[in-house]
Amino acid sequence: MSKVKKIIKSIKIDLDKCNGCRACEVICSAFHASPRYSSNNPERSRIRVIRDPMRDVYVPVYAGEYTPSECAGRDKYTIDGKEYDECGFFRASCSSRKLFKEPDSGLPLKCDMCEDNPPQEKPLCVQWCINDALIYEEREEEVEEEEKLGDMEIGLESLANQYGLQKIMDTVARMSKKA
Repeated sequence: MSKVKKIIKSIKIDLDKCNGCRACEVICSAFHASPRYSSNNPERSRIRVIRDPMRDVYVPVYAGEYTPSECAGRDKYTIDGKEYDECGFFRASCSSRKLFKEPDSGLPLKCDMCEDNPPQEKPLCVQWCINDALIYEEREEEVEEEEKLGDMEIGLESLANQYGLQKIMDTVARMSKKA
């Protein structure tokens, strides 16, 4: 594989500054509504603010890559009457939990850094963070060029993991007869 220079975009999180206001969740949810800004459903947000009771801090967690595997940890924590899995603080959407899945389709969500925003703009969650707990960073790195799955392939893989490939093929066949 050849190496290519790539701009790596990331959001650095300063836990000392996050007060748990959830403004980042609200704007992300509204930005990803269809039509844009027409509704606010926190389950559509690509960033979630979770309270870490061990350190008494709020932890903004933004959605990363989908992973079909499940982790071994299944410990549960009860915080203010709400139950959390220990993997609740993990960025990936996976087959064993609902966090970072589109509420209507169940497809995995991933932070897209608000790519449809004007290119000079920071992601909206960073812009709306009144305490500057979210810091947008760009850096150039030399990385191995890899073949990436497209959005449709990721979605189909997620559905195949959930329902089985045969059920998807049957559904597509049934849908194509209607068209």
